[in-house]
Amino acid sequence: MKKLYFNYIESFRDLSKEIWYLSLISLVNRAGTMVIPFLSLYLKNDLGFTNIEISWIFVFFGIGSVIGSWLGGKLTDIIGFYKVMVYSLFITGLSFIGLQFISSFWGLCFGILVTMSIADSFRPAVFVAIKAYSKPENQTRSVGLIRLAINAGMGIGPTLAGLLIVLKGYNLIFWIDGLTCIIAILLFNYLVKETTIKPSETQEIHQNLDNNAVYKDVSFWIHSVICFLFGMAFFQLFTALPLYYNEVFHLDEFKIGILLFLNVAIIVIFEMPLLNYLEKRLIPVTKHIIMSCLLLTLSFLVLYQNFWIGILIISIVLMTLSEMLGFPYTNKFALQRAKDGLEGSYMAMYAMSFSIAHIFSPKIGLTVIDYYGYQINWLVTAGYGILAIALSYWLHNRIKHNK
Repeated sequence: MKKLYFNYIESFRDLSKEIWYLSLISLVNRAGTMVIPFLSLYLKNDLGFTNIEISWIFVFFGIGSVIGSWLGGKLTDIIGFYKVMVYSLFITGLSFIGLQFISSFWGLCFGILVTMSIADSFRPAVFVAIKAYSKPENQTRSVGLIRLAINAGMGIGPTLAGLLIVLKGYNLIFWIDGLTCIIAILLFNYLVKETTIKPSETQEIHQNLDNNAVYKDVSFWIHSVICFLFGMAFFQLFTALPLYYNEVFHLDEFKIGILLFLNVAIIVIFEMPLLNYLEKRLIPVTKHIIMSCLLLTLSFLVLYQNFWIGILIISIVLMTLSEMLGFPYTNKFALQRAKDGLEGSYMAMYAMSFSIAHIFSPKIGLTVIDYYGYQINWLVTAGYGILAIALSYWLHNRIKHNK
């Protein structure tokens, strides 16, 4: 036990104070993220929308995410990640508070589009912040620490949200979502100072940069498609799976929150030691991506049977293991691939891969469920994973050959 404890502590060593502050802010922000895990249930049970209408609302969610990711990357290269993070999160807080007052279909489509366009401009900026505030050898663990904080917050958030929804309804959680965004960015502004090197100075150092380099990088395009397919499968966790838990296994919001908490608990306890262990083994990043896609595929294949509630736990454990490898190492690949001075563009394309998945994953998933049922949807979702595995092997061999 003592050795396990010291190994766990070791996985946090040598990370910069700015990364710790970013993690604290992420914890505060994500602890308040209560709406997203229950959005599909809110739209169906409280507002009475059909599965098809809900799928269209999530399409606008995804389009907003794509716009935000692209805009965030461009603004990060122009004005710097610091200003993008501050303005994005503050305005996002106000937007979340306003969403509770919209109940019409088109009003929600537009409101969610605007909210996500602002909220997801934060993502490329925070990825660039990780590169700015951490040493190259610590980037994977820096990503892991921030993910740990995000997941710890998301463990607190959905569990508390499930209880609040049962007791008080949905309105209160919109207020909590908005206020925690504002509190988080005020903490960031107070604790973390802007880097001394300005974007304009970086551009002067790299005057001959090809601004379209990211679009000419074939390996990065393959990686982006893998991330898109990974997102197509993984985002079922926030759309189809809560409905599946509720409609097939008759779990209420509180019990669903507890089940989602299992995902978070595993990440909080095991992800950092796992990443620390794997980093010492010098395994190629692409091999980790292959394994993450395989585990994600299995997590949906096991759901094909729907008569034993224990399969939900097996599925969420497999999905969590996939997540623990998938997100840190796809992120690491993107950070390593990004050229100096164009980090914002590379991280924007990385974020947009998941954002585009946000458009198609709920639309296709909920439409398949509406016409053919949940079990067929799990097979379709596993198909995304199988295709991602094949592309990951191709990327691995391509990188190996190029070296």
